[in-house]
Amino acid sequence: MSEYTRFVGWDVHRDTISIAVAEPERGEPDFVGRIPNTGEAVSRWLRRAETAWGGLSQVRICYEAGPCGYTLYRQLREWGVCCEVIAPGLIPHRPSDRVKTDRRDAAQLARLLRAGELTPIWVPTLEEEALRGVLRARERAVEDRARVRQQLGKFLLFCGVEPPTGITPWTERHARWLNGLHWADASQEMVFHEHLYHLQESNARLVRHDAYLAQAVMGSPWRAAIEALACLRGVELLTAATVCYEIGAIARFVRPPELMSYTGLVPGEDSSGSTQRHLGITKAGNSHLRRVLVEAAWHYRWPARVGPALQKRLHGQPGEMAEISWRAQTRLHGRYRSLVAQGKDQNVAVVAVARELVGFMWEILQHVPWPTPLAAAA
Repeated sequence: MSEYTRFVGWDVHRDTISIAVAEPERGEPDFVGRIPNTGEAVSRWLRRAETAWGGLSQVRICYEAGPCGYTLYRQLREWGVCCEVIAPGLIPHRPSDRVKTDRRDAAQLARLLRAGELTPIWVPTLEEEALRGVLRARERAVEDRARVRQQLGKFLLFCGVEPPTGITPWTERHARWLNGLHWADASQEMVFHEHLYHLQESNARLVRHDAYLAQAVMGSPWRAAIEALACLRGVELLTAATVCYEIGAIARFVRPPELMSYTGLVPGEDSSGSTQRHLGITKAGNSHLRRVLVEAAWHYRWPARVGPALQKRLHGQPGEMAEISWRAQTRLHGRYRSLVAQGKDQNVAVVAVARELVGFMWEILQHVPWPTPLAAAA
């Protein structure tokens, strides 16, 4: 029998929170009202509920993860309330249900919470959330730089200006060539210097991000896990940090396939009866994590070797890390060659390698201390 006497579903929006309560016995949840989404209003509702229900220790509350972040979760935890943040993509929906309102959504959450059909997500601490925000900001900075480069390149193409033979785009030689360009038309010169200024600012922005992350990660409680993951080929500081901060609590994943599924790198399937239809990867997991894993997997196209950079990262690590790293290289390179020899597209082969790389990461993380327990307790 459940230890909780009330199951509360909150449909959270920027300005309002709709609340429904389900009793332990079977029955439809009761809609109890809508309150403003402010800390003061939430505290006022909790005080009333505490008085009416004789305490909050047997109350279980849930709401969907969304753009409002985890402020509400942390406030409820401070009150001693069992709160869970639910993964929206894993909430069951009836295909025939064509009516959607805040009231019905809150009742649905309460009903499914009582039935145990909801999947909570891992909630980071304030420090972990802040550093993960920096990593994602750097990812956006890389995207912005790529966009600025494309705009500048298309402008030069439109004007019929091409770099001399032998100059690789976006290298130091290319930068010197750009700075030495002269324009006869004042309007073209103005547009060119605007593009060039934005490119220089994008580069400087990335330098600032990298400098801050290099310092912050080394002082992080995740340092041991990050340095252990960096023993793998193609996994340097930023990639390892992204993996750690996006995975969260590794204890959630009992086996490697569970972690592979979380990344969205597993193949989908749409089969019924004797009809079997295999799809591409699900892409249903963490997109930030999936991106860095695929980028790292491209390094396994080449035969296994320990270069100077990898040797430096292996220095000071236990022998088992070097053994896992070498086993990963030989296995993943062989897997890549085998798939390409079967006629698979290069991109498909690399994604398959990325999926198996997750397994080696899971193995490494079993040998290092994890800084925080699972935050979202069931």
